[in-house]
Amino acid sequence: MILAVCASALVAPLQAAAPAPSSYAGQQTRDIKSLSAEDVSSMLAGKGMGYAKAAELNGYPGPAHVLELSSQLELSTAQQEASAALFASMQAKAVALGRELVAEERRLDEAFAQRTVSQQSLPPMLTRIGELQAQLRAAHLDAHLQQVRILTPRQVAEYNRLRGYAVAGDAPAAHGTHHH
Repeated sequence: MILAVCASALVAPLQAAAPAPSSYAGQQTRDIKSLSAEDVSSMLAGKGMGYAKAAELNGYPGPAHVLELSSQLELSTAQQEASAALFASMQAKAVALGRELVAEERRLDEAFAQRTVSQQSLPPMLTRIGELQAQLRAAHLDAHLQQVRILTPRQVAEYNRLRGYAVAGDAPAAHGTHHH
């Protein structure tokens, strides 16, 4: 009897509490459920979306921000031209890969929406999405690897300072071979 009273005392508050809505609530109306409109727009525009944080936050500048900071970094004409060419190449790759990735995410979403997805059809779709995500991330990371070789160690240090990454006492980064 005591056990029954204790059990009902524990269950009653749980029954009275309304279930919390899912953090996904409202997302069921998205065109592609797994991607926000901003995600789609960013992928189609070739934006970084944080894919290159491993490089950026470890002292490997990105070409878009280098170009934005060109006067503060005192880029030479050759450095500006090389950075602009690098950005254009990276952007072209990222836009093409972003288009493919959005299309594959749409295909996955449609397979679930149409109830045509199966345990056999799912793995190849996910593999392709994963490959595209990796290629997109590689395009952004590779641009950072190439960009750091265009700058001097002093410019890399100044870039990090301007972007808010420098820590007091940091010495200029020396990454690979620098060309002037």
